[in-house]
Amino acid sequence: MANEEMRFEEAMAALEELVARLEAGKVGLDESLALYEQGMRLVRLCNAQLDRAQQRVAAVRMTEEGLVTEPFDGAKA
Repeated sequence: MANEEMRFEEAMAALEELVARLEAGKVGLDESLALYEQGMRLVRLCNAQLDRAQQRVAAVRMTEEGLVTEPFDGAKA
């Protein structure tokens, strides 16, 4: 499966596996660098998916008229 097609949970699991392999210290330098590069791609993928999810979140706030739902823009009121 190409990274672009991975679900967030799959990417996180793959990232956790890479970290465990690196922390175990049983891989050589070349493999460590390859794992690091792969991990960075997974981090970027996860961050992009989180950014897209954040854009979909609706902020709910209380007004005089009651609860109002508006698109989440990341700005703090």
